[in-house]
Amino acid sequence: MTHKIILDTDPGIDDAMAIFFAFQHPDIEVLGLTTVYGNIPVAMAARNALTLCDVAGRQDIPVTKGVAMPWVGPESEYAHFVHGDDGFGNINYPPSTRELDSRDSAQFIVDKARQHPGEITLVAIGPLGNIAMALRLEPDLPKLVKGISIMGGAAFVPGNVTPVAEANIWNDAHAADIVFSADWEVKMFGLDVTLFAPTDPEFVNILAAKNPTLGGFVQQASQFYIDFYSQNRDEKVCFFHDAFPLAQLVAPELFEFTRGNIRISTDDLNRGQTIVAPPGTTASPLWTEAPFVQAATGVKHDELFQLFIDTYAL
Repeated sequence: MTHKIILDTDPGIDDAMAIFFAFQHPDIEVLGLTTVYGNIPVAMAARNALTLCDVAGRQDIPVTKGVAMPWVGPESEYAHFVHGDDGFGNINYPPSTRELDSRDSAQFIVDKARQHPGEITLVAIGPLGNIAMALRLEPDLPKLVKGISIMGGAAFVPGNVTPVAEANIWNDAHAADIVFSADWEVKMFGLDVTLFAPTDPEFVNILAAKNPTLGGFVQQASQFYIDFYSQNRDEKVCFFHDAFPLAQLVAPELFEFTRGNIRISTDDLNRGQTIVAPPGTTASPLWTEAPFVQAATGVKHDELFQLFIDTYAL
């Protein structure tokens, strides 16, 4: 079965790995890349998305530029210390000169959902401003899409930006609250699963050997990213967070989920906290009347990374 997706992204090194996986897998049809600020400013994210399409020879994929600021609050400080000044680990890859789609990201999402009702899965691997804006443009969006999968959050583990918040949700907590509160059940792939499936640097070497073009790009860009994640560790390690929701689309048997009611904190102290209450853990209507989420809490590590390798080899 082919999965039509719109991939909402802020590329980003692990975004690049995820985007190439989506392009390569025969069961995924990418209808467009919608870009958002997050790892880097949105103008750079959009240009990087075009560049990734060029690298992959997929100039047929439309790319849009979307939300540049959080729903509430000042401009982000970005994560150049993780992804480099160029978003690609400072490899100085020549940027694309192609033009963006004329629509903004939210309008593109709405247009495609109306064009393909019930067929599209939204896969969001950055902050959620574009999805929140699309919900404002089309309140019936949850009825028009097949589903939504999000890389973000930390249901039962500490955050990676604050003690309680993961980066994508923290970057735009008010937008996340809008998205998780909509009339759909989100699949959430957060730190509960991504931080428990690390890879060593040999993984990117294997990707490069299997696919010198796409894997070679990931290998080159990832060196900066690996150095960041390897700080204060005895061995080098890397985490490709953003590929997880895409892998689950094509290999759902690899993942375990915990279902529960979810609330998103928007106050200053706990901003971006994704609090999940499994059924039976509380009688408070503040929780029992909250929306449900499917939070990924387990994955078959070896099979997951073999899936990535096999897909890059296609």
